[in-house]
Amino acid sequence: MDSEITFTSDGLTLAGSLHVPDTRGPDQRLPALIVLHGFIGAKDKSYSEVVSRLMESWGYVVLRIDFRGCGKSEGQRGYVLCHDQVADTRNAMTWLAQRPEVDPARIAVLGHSFGAAIAAYTASTDTRFAAAIISCGWGNGERKFRGQHPTPEAWEKFTGLLAEGRAHKQRTGEALMVSRWDVVPMAEHLRKNLSHLAQTVVAADTAQSMFDFKAEEVIGQLGPRPVLFMHGADDTVTPVEQSIRLWERASQPKDLVLITGTDHFPIFGNDNRGRDILKGWLDRYFPLAAA
Repeated sequence: MDSEITFTSDGLTLAGSLHVPDTRGPDQRLPALIVLHGFIGAKDKSYSEVVSRLMESWGYVVLRIDFRGCGKSEGQRGYVLCHDQVADTRNAMTWLAQRPEVDPARIAVLGHSFGAAIAAYTASTDTRFAAAIISCGWGNGERKFRGQHPTPEAWEKFTGLLAEGRAHKQRTGEALMVSRWDVVPMAEHLRKNLSHLAQTVVAADTAQSMFDFKAEEVIGQLGPRPVLFMHGADDTVTPVEQSIRLWERASQPKDLVLITGTDHFPIFGNDNRGRDILKGWLDRYFPLAAA
């Protein structure tokens, strides 16, 4: 069962969907997860919804949210900054921890792609989070972009876009809006996995914010809380080395799983390996019954 909810973040009303398992007993407080969507995506009809419903079926309370400027949340469309999304995640935690269905000491975060970078940073710097799952994420924006724009010509075009965005902002006071595909390239056949609410236009300020964002600098603070890094071994969107470098910098307990034969959405499709890996990790490090 899921219900539409709202919460406040920096004066903005953000949208969420709260999943509560039908198996919950009277007055029972369950472990919970906050699920974060990817690059200017949405919580609905998306990877976030699939993962949320999966974990609800396993007995967890799940809150999936729309970041500000995305989906059904307030905020300028397509204008998202990394540290604003960190604030949104922290405010989602504050809201969820007060729910009667939830054990406030057992709330984890799961993020995918851009949401994974936010999850890594937020869980590392906010000790209220009991665990983190980083799916196809990244920890160093500049290095990530170099992998996504690998040729000299592509890199020159991308850095030119950043320079044009800064000049436009200085000249007009407004953010330059650009195609999302010029910021984060994605093969045509993978785009069908995005929510129909995902946006195709994004602010150049967003790209600059991502360029400057370095979750890998704080990931070592997450331990001794457990973290799982999952990545499609054949990911053509976010370079696999980003999860490897995050794992190297993280403290124990930490697990890294590269799933052969999968691209940027390892939970989608008929291959159950991603689901089985996630379920096994939760059973070990974030079980329904507290140790």
